[in-house]
Amino acid sequence: MAKNKIAEYVTESYDELIHKVSWPTWSELQNSAVVVSIASLIIALVVFLMDEIFQLGLKQFYLLF
Repeated sequence: MAKNKIAEYVTESYDELIHKVSWPTWSELQNSAVVVSIASLIIALVVFLMDEIFQLGLKQFYLLF
């Protein structure tokens, strides 16, 4: 009985992947990759700048005390 359920699951999963899922085109994938790369660079730059500002602030704070 469990074997039939597994076979049914695999068959239904395959059918869904082939007939119901809309896959992006190569061009859409490339555009998405560019957007994600740019967003990642911007976020990394913001985090870097925040780190540098906090580091400078803490150095100034510890020099006072």
